[in-house]
Amino acid sequence: MSTTRPEPAVIRHLGQADYEPTFAAMRAFTDARTPETPDELWIVEHPPVYTLGLGADRGHLLGGASRIPVVQTDRGGEVTYHGPGQVVIYLLMDLRRNKPGGKLYARQFVHKIEQAIINVLASYRLAGERIEGAPGIYIAEGPRRGAKIAALGLKVRGNGCTYHGVSLNVAMDLAPFTWINPCGYAGLETIDMRSMGVDAALADVQLALANELVRQLEASQPDLPAAA
Repeated sequence: MSTTRPEPAVIRHLGQADYEPTFAAMRAFTDARTPETPDELWIVEHPPVYTLGLGADRGHLLGGASRIPVVQTDRGGEVTYHGPGQVVIYLLMDLRRNKPGGKLYARQFVHKIEQAIINVLASYRLAGERIEGAPGIYIAEGPRRGAKIAALGLKVRGNGCTYHGVSLNVAMDLAPFTWINPCGYAGLETIDMRSMGVDAALADVQLALANELVRQLEASQPDLPAAA
């Protein structure tokens, strides 16, 4: 593997795109990449779709879910929803290549993604937080504390290459979240930035999150608490 510092990640705007061909393109990109292939972040907005992680229980699809397509994927996690008004960014990264502070491990990678979301929310005066054992970002203050505003689901191959990524709810029809147990949690409230009083253009949040992800991933590795 090359020891030279790789080029910064390429940010690609895919616009509005169906989920299944995008999923196929992520796998094809990862199949074809070499140690010299630049990392890429794909920004996309999907039509309504439910996606299932590898170990997902279809019992978490509730009444009403049948009106929206369901796609089985190879990411981790349970069922989630993607739809208009949501920022989706796929991270096609090589965690083993030379980066500031050394290669990334999966746990550090997740931490950096979550921190990027927290920082972007903070720029809109929204407080987000992690919840132990429940990947994603949740509202940290006020009457909606504990509501989920961002979801995370990744595939990390044995060679350290990743795909899938993160979604942040900006201005959505939230009803489809009520037709599932989001991420496998019955009764979990799902929220968006608009419902929290933030009127933000989707394109602005897309760019802000992409840039913050690049900044986080290029930074030195965080000090994480020891695993329990």
